[in-house]
Amino acid sequence: MKLKTNIATSENGFIFNPATGDSFTSNALAAEILGYLKSGESEAEIKNKILNNYEVELSQLERDWDDYMLQLKEANLLDL
Repeated sequence: MKLKTNIATSENGFIFNPATGDSFTSNALAAEILGYLKSGESEAEIKNKILNNYEVELSQLERDWDDYMLQLKEANLLDL
């Protein structure tokens, strides 16, 4: 999965879709994930970084990842 190329993001978690005019805010970790997605990193690379940098169990990360990807997909922010 990759973030659509026209999606604008900021380090503080602001997300803007110029195609729809929709804007969203996210927390710091979500903004970090968006940055990784935008730079083309793979799901496995991103998850590995999160596991190494945060105190989270793999099972929790998998659940949260799936939820977040669904939110991004529903918001039409992902290039599938």
